[in-house]
Amino acid sequence: MQNLPLMAVPFVIYLIIHFIFGPAVFANVILTIPMLSGGAFAMTLGDLMLVLGLALLFVEVIKSTRFSNSAVINHMLSTLTTVAYLVVFLLVGGTATSVFFILMLMSLVDVLAGFSVSIRSASRDVSFNGGGMMDNGHNP
Repeated sequence: MQNLPLMAVPFVIYLIIHFIFGPAVFANVILTIPMLSGGAFAMTLGDLMLVLGLALLFVEVIKSTRFSNSAVINHMLSTLTTVAYLVVFLLVGGTATSVFFILMLMSLVDVLAGFSVSIRSASRDVSFNGGGMMDNGHNP
């Protein structure tokens, strides 16, 4: 479960809602809050999907700071998720919406940030002495 790229969650939820109710449902207002200024804050289903995507992107970036075999698998699956977003965006009718496009960009940011953070973290774990060999404190 820890290898599952979390950006796949909004991808699957979006497609389920899209195929059951159609793409227009993402413009439906699901929450309205009156403001002190007299205006009203309205949140659509599409907005809620973006908030979900941002929250999961944050968790993915935190997950990318660990370095293990499972992190490498997570990076590969995140890359496949981004490719799946792109393929669906280009080939499935009705998914060429701004909400789906922004979710796809979040998935791309997940991949780029994950690789960048992992590489940066891994480079801090490696230290070399003047001869270019790892120095673990034990000389032969």
